[in-house]
Amino acid sequence: MVSARLCGWLNFLLCVLITLKVDGFNVGITYIESAVAKGAVCLDGSPPAYHMDKGFGAGINNWLVHFEGGGWCNNVTTCLDRKETRLGSSKQMVKEVVFSGILSNKAKFNPDFYNWNRIKVRYCDGASFTGDVEAVNPATNLHFRGARVWLAVIDDLLEKGMRNAENTLLSGCSAGGLTSILHCDRFHSLMPVGTKVKCLSDAGYFINVNDVSGTQHIEAFYNDVESAKNLPSYCTSKIKPSMIKNILAPGVADPHGHWHYCKLDIKDCSSSQLETMQGFRMEFLSALTGLGASSSRGMFINSCYAHCQSEMQETWLREDSPILDKTSLMVISGTNSIGSPGVAGISPWGLNSGESKF
Repeated sequence: MVSARLCGWLNFLLCVLITLKVDGFNVGITYIESAVAKGAVCLDGSPPAYHMDKGFGAGINNWLVHFEGGGWCNNVTTCLDRKETRLGSSKQMVKEVVFSGILSNKAKFNPDFYNWNRIKVRYCDGASFTGDVEAVNPATNLHFRGARVWLAVIDDLLEKGMRNAENTLLSGCSAGGLTSILHCDRFHSLMPVGTKVKCLSDAGYFINVNDVSGTQHIEAFYNDVESAKNLPSYCTSKIKPSMIKNILAPGVADPHGHWHYCKLDIKDCSSSQLETMQGFRMEFLSALTGLGASSSRGMFINSCYAHCQSEMQETWLREDSPILDKTSLMVISGTNSIGSPGVAGISPWGLNSGESKF
């Protein structure tokens, strides 16, 4: 029984590896050593890093800058743990990563962006590239310099040709998706006059609601984050910092794991859990409505499919990729980035096939 199960898992792993080999390709790492002198460093003081695949043909002057996700650390203890991993130190990062989905260089997998300059920025500051704390405690040697890291990356890319960009897309997943929201205006201001600038947040729009235990833990969590006092004043003067990040069913709110299987498959959710999810859906859509109408904004809001969809080929563009109003995430992203903006799709409640996981 165990052997059969192990064999099944190995076959699944082999299938995944074969799929990655076909759909993606490896891209080497670039360290920004010059950033260290500016104090633009990871949690452990190591230099920031990114992976870049150069554009070609008609896309040579178009740039896609994608920020990696990976949650947050919110205090000294969690940040000390984090600095020993790839999410806190470039010393721990692999030398190559797979580019697929929105980063693919194949027209059939990524027709709008395949020939752009495509960059994946590694995440190592623990707070969505927002911290800018000058002091470093010698006892911990923790550096909270995410905002400097962000600027160092953009400056490096400008030097490598992005100053001649015709079209740019600042994107990211999860914590990186939040980065694309927080830095969108700054990114626009650094681009040449006449450059078309768009920002894509994939699973990075976090709303301030109670979790499944009925409590509001996120405010205390966010107030602990070392970058909270360093967010732009034009942002914090309009909203509470704690309104930026949240999740419906975090582990601290579900210590006994009642939501574990429901989070893996909608078929394992109870009626009360489905009701809770429907309530979250309504609050989420209400928060989107609060943004107001804009002809320059587009959306692709689908129910519980996956956390981050732009980097995975199976959710970005395949025959069985998520579809809303006969339109895929890839088409909406491309249309809003290089075509007519304002395209939107929102899935109805009633979780359809292919929309069962998050």
